Amino acid sequence: MRLLSRRYCLRLGAMALASRGHAAEKVLYRNPLAAESDVRDFRLEGQAAIQFVNGRMRMQSDLGNFVFWCPEIFPDGVEISWEFRPIREPGLCILFFAAAGIGGKDLFDPSLPRRTGEYEQYHSGSIDALHVSYFRRRYPEERAFHLCNLRKSKGFHLVAQAADPLPDAADAPAPFRIALLKNGPLVKFSIDELALFEWRDDGRKYGPVLGGGCIGFRQMAPLTGEYANLVVRAV
Repeated sequence: MRLLSRRYCLRLGAMALASRGHAAEKVLYRNPLAAESDVRDFRLEGQAAIQFVNGRMRMQSDLGNFVFWCPEIFPDGVEISWEFRPIREPGLCILFFAAAGIGGKDLFDPSLPRRTGEYEQYHSGSIDALHVSYFRRRYPEERAFHLCNLRKSKGFHLVAQAADPLPDAADAPAPFRIALLKNGPLVKFSIDELALFEWRDDGRKYGPVLGGGCIGFRQMAPLTGEYANLVVRAV
């Protein structure tokens, strides 16, 4: 009989526990990210090629960095999960969440300055957001020492950091499940059920606690990444 890998066994057990825990939770949004029709209403800022390969969304750009926004506005108190697999390096992946325009404006309010994918527009521009950098392989120092960073903006404040367990693209034959919980001041982050960091915003040092908002996937060129099974649950 073939022995199951430790990682596979852990995932089976975690999935069983998760299925019991999620039974009482409300699914607010579910998107397989499997076909062009699934992202018809998404908003792309910057330039990217977005394709669908074997039922998964594949994004890449050799021209510059970009953000691909889900158009939904989610309340506070959610768990966001998705599957991710790196295909080609170098590059970097980020998830923006609890994102809104400054001054309480809608993220896509036409009065806000136009955004075109440059990082400064997102961390020190006209939006408030939290964002986690979970696959950092763009620069030599990031490839040599893998970390996940959580930042709060506006202001580019590094508020939490943890080791990044994701392998390089050459050693990632299967996708990884990434989960992020945002509930009031509390943020928790995990990959394949491995807890990586937990941070509680005091609402003073870096400004008021952020509430609900939009989520968006960001990539730095020339990385190619695959995404699937985006789910947002109320918690």
